[in-house]
Amino acid sequence: MEKKPHFLRREFPPREASFLSLALLLAAVLLLNALLYLYLNKFYVSSGRAEADPSLCPFGYFKLGAVRNCSPWLSCEAINREVRKLKCVGEGAVKKVFLSEWKENKVVLSQLTNSELKEDFLHGLKMLKALQSKHVVRLLGYCEQQFTILTEYHPLGSLRGLNETLHIPKYKGMNTWHRRLMLAIDYVSVLRYLHSSPLGTLVMCDSNDLDKVLSQYLLTSDFHILVNDLDALPLVNRSAGRLVKCGHRELRGEFVAPEQRWPYGEEIPFEDDLMPPYDEKTDIWKIPDVSNFFLGHVEGSDIVRLHLFDIHAACKKEDPAERPSAQLVLDTYKKVLTLLVREAAMPGTREML
Repeated sequence: MEKKPHFLRREFPPREASFLSLALLLAAVLLLNALLYLYLNKFYVSSGRAEADPSLCPFGYFKLGAVRNCSPWLSCEAINREVRKLKCVGEGAVKKVFLSEWKENKVVLSQLTNSELKEDFLHGLKMLKALQSKHVVRLLGYCEQQFTILTEYHPLGSLRGLNETLHIPKYKGMNTWHRRLMLAIDYVSVLRYLHSSPLGTLVMCDSNDLDKVLSQYLLTSDFHILVNDLDALPLVNRSAGRLVKCGHRELRGEFVAPEQRWPYGEEIPFEDDLMPPYDEKTDIWKIPDVSNFFLGHVEGSDIVRLHLFDIHAACKKEDPAERPSAQLVLDTYKKVLTLLVREAAMPGTREML
């Protein structure tokens, strides 16, 4: 009678089984890290956060909507002939803002309202032209003679309305610690860009309180951040000994950096000529407060704050020279995002190792 072959199951010794389990676990962790890297890399590229933005046109040109070809910035004549105002949607100290229409596209038309501030208006236009990038609202045209600027329209408006937007049913799925941390990363990315811009180190001076900061940025439909108002961007030039002062009035409150406050006490009245200048580290001081707004009070946001505690404490150093650069803050934010996404995807990994 022919005997059937017997298939023997190999029994691994306890130590060998333990090593095998550990090897499998490490392999799983490495695979997870690779997938996280691909995911985050894809996220930045697909959402327009990559360093090279393929949607950008050569200097002096723009693309809008689904149009594939680049068009030259609209001139005074083209703006007057082709742009139709729809309604006023905002007004500040320098300009009035109109929702408008150009070739069936919603656009934004900004016009100077105070002739005494025309230098600020023209400075903002100069910055807008020179800093066109993925971090800055898209310029569509301008008319210096009529003090008019035409830019891309973003229906979600400024960051002041972020929390209200996240309570709209359509966007409730965005109201997570992950998406909110991504907004904080975008914000710090803008600061990093301004501090190392093609023009040099620029300071975001329209930032004396949280509401003012939020009003300077737009929320895009795919939930990213663009800087919109560039009227107050003075240049720091350390090699030439040039620092800056944000305006000519006394600044008060804990939101502004210590070096922006009057240093000589109440007994000496404020005088602009006696006020010491400062550098871009004033922007760093404000990062924790702005990021705290972004993180909100959703599930997981306190864990994010815990991981950001050390870098935020460094941002609040009294001595500006001891504060980190925007690049270091950005690197730290990205590391925290990667760590927390990894832990969310594979809870208990640390304990298993």
